[in-house]
Amino acid sequence: MSSLERFNFEKLRVYQDALDFSKQIYRITKKFPKEELFGLTSQFRRAASSIPLNIAEGSGLTKTQFKDFLRRARGSVYECVTILFLALDNDYISEEEQKKMYENCQKLAKSISALINSMK
Repeated sequence: MSSLERFNFEKLRVYQDALDFSKQIYRITKKFPKEELFGLTSQFRRAASSIPLNIAEGSGLTKTQFKDFLRRARGSVYECVTILFLALDNDYISEEEQKKMYENCQKLAKSISALINSMK
């Protein structure tokens, strides 16, 4: 990054992790069948990208509002968990990919919860 000052949310570890997770989902879904482009592929990408988007958007608001956005981000993590199982059941991803991304979801959900709890 250049010498420009960063936004506060960019300094959050959970934001960085969420951004990395979203990038991984975009890479994984490139292998999904073309007939899923407007179905599971789109839904997975929207759910994954909404995690860092909600963290970023909420960070500039009041503490109460930020916690609401963090809860939405955590809800999107849960949505990704369900999509991971659907993708595995349809053989769009391997068990190894599913397990790795599931663990990333667990880490993200815990990090988001920890941030919410730290704001009491």
